[in-house]
Amino acid sequence: MQLPVEEQIKKIPHVPGVYRYYDKSDKILYIGKAKDLRKRVASYFVESRNKSARLRLLVKKIQKIEFTVVPNEKDAFLLENALIKEHQPKYNIQLKDDKSFPFIVIVNESFPRIFLTRNKRNDGSEYFGPYISVKYVRATLEMIKSLYPIRSCALNLSPKQLEKKNYKVCLEYHLKNCLGPCESKQSEEDYLENINNIRNILKGNVTTVKNAFKTKMTALAQEMEFEGANEIKKKIDVLEQYQQKSAIVHPNLGNLHVFGFTQEKDKTFVHYFQVENGTITSSRNLILKRSLEESQEEMLAFAIAEIIENEDPTFEILVKILPLIDNTDLKFTIPVRGDKKKLLDLATKNALQLKLNQKSDKPLKKNELLLTQMKEDLHLKELPFHIECFDNSNFQGSFPVASMVVFKNGKPSTKDYRHYNIKTVEGPDDFASMEEVVYRRYKRLLEEDEALPQLILIDGGKGQLSSAYKSIEKLGLSGKIQVISIAKRLEEIFYPNDELPFNLDKRSPTLKVLQHLRNEAHRFAITFHRQKRAKAAYRTELEDIEGVGPKTIQDLMKAFKTVKRIKDSNLEQLTEVIGAKRAQSVYDYFH
Repeated sequence: MQLPVEEQIKKIPHVPGVYRYYDKSDKILYIGKAKDLRKRVASYFVESRNKSARLRLLVKKIQKIEFTVVPNEKDAFLLENALIKEHQPKYNIQLKDDKSFPFIVIVNESFPRIFLTRNKRNDGSEYFGPYISVKYVRATLEMIKSLYPIRSCALNLSPKQLEKKNYKVCLEYHLKNCLGPCESKQSEEDYLENINNIRNILKGNVTTVKNAFKTKMTALAQEMEFEGANEIKKKIDVLEQYQQKSAIVHPNLGNLHVFGFTQEKDKTFVHYFQVENGTITSSRNLILKRSLEESQEEMLAFAIAEIIENEDPTFEILVKILPLIDNTDLKFTIPVRGDKKKLLDLATKNALQLKLNQKSDKPLKKNELLLTQMKEDLHLKELPFHIECFDNSNFQGSFPVASMVVFKNGKPSTKDYRHYNIKTVEGPDDFASMEEVVYRRYKRLLEEDEALPQLILIDGGKGQLSSAYKSIEKLGLSGKIQVISIAKRLEEIFYPNDELPFNLDKRSPTLKVLQHLRNEAHRFAITFHRQKRAKAAYRTELEDIEGVGPKTIQDLMKAFKTVKRIKDSNLEQLTEVIGAKRAQSVYDYFH
C-alpha cells in the first residue's frame, strides 16, 4: 500500500539529487533536481496563493515520489536532463536536442590538439565530459594551457609532412604558448608526455600530475633554480584549485546496466541505472522479498531478470557479486576502481537509502550512509560502527606513551579514549611500542569478553602496521578484525601483507574520517606525553629536597596537584599532609 505523500516526504534525505513525481497510474508527471531533496520536494506541498493553476494541478495528481541521490548539484543537473529527455514528462519544459552539452576533445592525430566541441564523433579521438557549462570548459582549457604549451594550429604534423620542412613557427611560439613542434623544436615524445598528463587531469587523476610537478620543483630548488621552481609552484597551486569531473556521465563508459543492492533479513533492496553512451538514461528502485533461503546471488539474478526485459549482450552489467544466471552471453563486471566503480557505488548508495526508508519513518542520518560508503571504500566485511585508532609518542626514547581513540557511528566517543604507558620497550622503537599496546588492548577485551571493533586504524606506514598485525595474529584475531594504516605524507592506506598502498580520493568522506581519527589519536598521544614530561620535571625538583622520598612526593602531588601550589603553601598546610619534619624541609627549600 502506497504511503501518503506527507509520509513519503519524511523519508527523503537532505542531500543533492533528482526527484520524480508519479500519478495513480504510475506515470511520471514531473522530474526535477535539487541541492536539498527533502526541502525542495516539501516546498511543492506548502499552501500558497502564488502557485499557478498548472502547479496546483500537478500537486493534486502526485501519488508517489521517487528520488535518486547524487554526489553534487552538477550531477543532479546532468541526470535530470538525461531523464527528462528519456521520459518526456507532461509537466516538464520539453528539452530540445539541437544544442548538446560541450565536451573537451583530444584529437586523434600527430601532436594532438585539445579544444571544446559539441559534436562527439566516432573518430578515434578522446572525448571528456559532457560538462554543464561552456564557461567551465573554457576555464579548464585555459588552466591546461597555463600548465602545458600545446599547439592550437590545424597544421598536419605527420612525420611525412614534417620531413618536407615547409612550416615556420608562428606568434604562439614566440609567446611561449607552443614549443614549435612544426619545426621539430619539440619532440613528439615530449609532446605526448604532456598530453598524457592532460589526460590524467581530465580523468581526475590530479595527484599523479601534482607529484610529478613536485619532484621537478624539488630538483630545480636543489640546483638553485628558484625562479623555475617558483613557476612550477604556481602550476601546483592551479592544479589544487581544479575540480574533478562528474561521476554521473563519462563518454568512455559506453552502455551499462548498473545494479546496486543491499539486504536486510528477508528483503533485498535494488537500485538500477541504465547507462547509454556514457550517460544515465533511467533509474529504478526494486524491493524483493525472499520466499525461502535464497542467497544474495540468487536474489540479484531475480532483480536482473525483473528489470532487464531485453537482455542485450552489447550492454555490460556492473555488480558487486556475480549472480546465479546461466546466460553466458551476458557480460558481468565487478569493478574495483575508476569510473565504473564510482557508478556502482552511487547505485549502492541509493539502494541503502531505499532500505533505510523502508526501515523507519525517521529522517535519514548522514552517518548511516557514511558508514556504508566506508565499508565499500575500504572493502570491509561489515559496517564500521566501532573504529579504534592507535598512535605512539616519545621524545628521543624517553617518556614513551601511546594513545587509542574510538569513533562510534562515525563520531568521536571520548569516554572510550585510552592512554598507555609503554612498559616493555627500551629506547625509541615505534614498531615494538605499537606491537605492545595493540596486544595489551585486545588481550584485555578478549579476557573481559568485551565487544571488538570492526576496524583498527594504525597511524603510520607498513612498519607500524606489520607490528600491530603481529599482535592481532598472536591473539587469534586475524580475519576477525580488519586492520589498516594511514601514512601521513601521501595519505596512503596500507593493508596487512599487501606490498602496494591503496589511495582514496582526496575528497572522499571515508578519507576525511580516517584523517580525523589519525589526527585525534596524535593529539591525544602528544597531550599525554607532554603531561608526563611536565610531571617528571616537577618530580625532579621535589626529589632534590633532602628527606623527601617517592612516597612523600606522591602525597604532596595528590594533595596540591602542582609544584607551584606546593611552593605557595604555608607550613601548616604542608604539615597536615606530610607531617612536621618533612613539611619543614619542604618549606625551607622553597623559602
